[in-house]
Amino acid sequence: MSLKEYKEKRKFKKTPEPKGKKEISKKNIYCIQKHSASHLHYDLRLEFNGVLKSWAIPKLPPKQKGLKRLAIETEDHPIEYAFFKGVIPEGNYGAGKVEIYDKGDFELIEKNKDTIVVKINGNKLNGEYCLVKTNYGNKPEKSWLFFRR
Repeated sequence: MSLKEYKEKRKFKKTPEPKGKKEISKKNIYCIQKHSASHLHYDLRLEFNGVLKSWAIPKLPPKQKGLKRLAIETEDHPIEYAFFKGVIPEGNYGAGKVEIYDKGDFELIEKNKDTIVVKINGNKLNGEYCLVKTNYGNKPEKSWLFFRR
């Protein structure tokens, strides 16, 4: 896991986003950011190995069982991004308003190349959630389903 792709996409003199570095927090960080970019979506972030693994969810994250959401894997983000809120200026990657939708921590239950199961302890989302790899859409290698178990 690296922050190389994250750093290559940003002009840090023109965006307030954190430059970041790889670091480990005391608890496994979980957050969801509401991102009003070219399309409104929600960015799910889970801390693994000192970075935030990230997925863009085009619709409101599910709170009840049985509701599945597409989650598109994006580049890793630095730990500090979990606390970022503000406006990414026009002309920059991801331009638009970023708000904290939910935050907390998580416990890892299962993780392999096609499945991640966590117990989320957030303000809005609580309980066991799954990310399951799919072959859906125009980028099947990055497509996952996110749902409550």
